[in-house]
Amino acid sequence: MLEKTENAPAHAMQPEETPELRALYKGFQEQCLLPLWTQLGDLMPIHPKPRAVPHVWKWADLLPLAQRSGELVPVGRGGERRAIGLANPGLGGHAYVSPTLWAAIQYLGPRETAPEHRHAQNAFRFVVEGEGVWTVVNGDPVRMSRGDLLLTPGWHFHGHHNDTDKPMAWIDGLDIPFAQHNDVGFFEFGSDRVTDYATPRFSRGERLWCHPGLRPLSGLRDTVSSPIGAYRWEHTDRALTEQLLLEEEGQPATVEQGHAAIRYVNPTNGGDVMPTIRCEFHRLRAGTTTPKRREVGSSVFQVFEGKGAVVIDGVTHKLDIGDLFVIPSWVPWSLQAETQFDLFRFSDAPIMERLNFARAHVEAGD
Repeated sequence: MLEKTENAPAHAMQPEETPELRALYKGFQEQCLLPLWTQLGDLMPIHPKPRAVPHVWKWADLLPLAQRSGELVPVGRGGERRAIGLANPGLGGHAYVSPTLWAAIQYLGPRETAPEHRHAQNAFRFVVEGEGVWTVVNGDPVRMSRGDLLLTPGWHFHGHHNDTDKPMAWIDGLDIPFAQHNDVGFFEFGSDRVTDYATPRFSRGERLWCHPGLRPLSGLRDTVSSPIGAYRWEHTDRALTEQLLLEEEGQPATVEQGHAAIRYVNPTNGGDVMPTIRCEFHRLRAGTTTPKRREVGSSVFQVFEGKGAVVIDGVTHKLDIGDLFVIPSWVPWSLQAETQFDLFRFSDAPIMERLNFARAHVEAGD
């Protein structure tokens, strides 16, 4: 019987099945071999065909489950964190939001402490609501407040303590799937508590590095990850506000009409905050629709403020504050703002760019 491979031109045919061919394939199997001519459509598709699927997680559904876990599941050695991973339905039950990225809700109860540990995987936290928790990174206590992006680069000891009588939830983002697929992970326990229970308004890293346009002479060496422990909401908000104000004045300040955006950067080299994860923040004016685009690599968004929708592969998903969604590789998407629409985004773009796999296509407007 003659067959075509999915990825082959119309004239390319598979050999006719014969006893000799079956014997050949049996020999391949015995020697742990697979012939390319039967695998080409899967190994080298015409364009990316991700196993991960687009998916939306509603904050109104997730938060009650996190709260219930706070009542039933302790924090301490063994489980380490009360973190609930977002499992992409296309990835076979793994707690991966995409093949390269992990996203989770972490929940810390009143007066609780999550003990210190460190791991090779890079991590960040983004706070959509609440305050009262400090994350202690390599001994530096960092306040966590609404709208803040907080970094825990790979192999930095870190723990969390809640200094209030109220619980707090946030999202974690890590490169766990990428590290696991490539067998690069290490893990080490630290103190059963945290090394500093202070609650300063600004961490030592912020006091040294967070002065616009200024770099300390004590820190001239470039670092792989950003030395800034927290990127504060007031600066993000101001930067986005100014972009839209400049647009109103006729200045070319926004990425698209009505669409302001910033990228969080490493001040030592101008690159991404961590070597495997890119973090951005986007603001759309009410009524704005972005062009449909496709990108190699995966992205995760969380709605920070406002109402709108994402159109993923032709399907419209309404969104509210806290909702999360994933865009797999090369799946078309666009955003629609009903009100002013603020979204935090993280992606695996640094990996794709460094390996020269990055590619994007943006459709022209009507």
